[in-house]
Amino acid sequence: MDPTTVAREARVERLRQARIADSKAKTKTKRSLDAVASLIAAGERITVARVACKAAVSTWFVYNGPDVHRAVQAAIQEQARHGIPAAAILPRQRVSEASLQTDLALAREEIKGLKTERDRLQDRVRLALGAEIDDVQRTVLLLRIRDLESHNALLISQLAEQTERAGRIERRTIELEDEVTAVRRALTRSIRAVPSSPR
Repeated sequence: MDPTTVAREARVERLRQARIADSKAKTKTKRSLDAVASLIAAGERITVARVACKAAVSTWFVYNGPDVHRAVQAAIQEQARHGIPAAAILPRQRVSEASLQTDLALAREEIKGLKTERDRLQDRVRLALGAEIDDVQRTVLLLRIRDLESHNALLISQLAEQTERAGRIERRTIELEDEVTAVRRALTRSIRAVPSSPR
């Protein structure tokens, strides 16, 4: 198959999948918003777990769906300020052990979702910090290596200069020793050439 055709079909498939995902997200969002409205109308306390349970979505979706998250937070804040409307409060006889168990299960589910989200965020932070530390250490090591290479090159250059200087000094020393030896010999010859004084 022509590569251009393959690429075009792949793009079309990606667009189709994106439209499907977008449609599913919109459906979940609508269900979640309807669940918030239904819980408010029933006078039930709004929690992430309750909204997720009623809308048949995950708590992750409630936390990460911008519209849903805003609606839930707004409802929670409204109930915190004004309480649950008195007319909507369930009659005392309907508050049974079963309903309390349901509330407890929902609270546990919400706590579980929060812990999962916390762990996920901690992992992301840990990975980000690890990558940052690795980058810093790599940068520091590279700078240190460059410094060592520069220092090594300087030492090699200085060693070459000192070696050449030592060679010059050694050659000059040999020359001076030869000159001293020649002077001594000349002096010895001169002394021998001087006639002895008559007695």
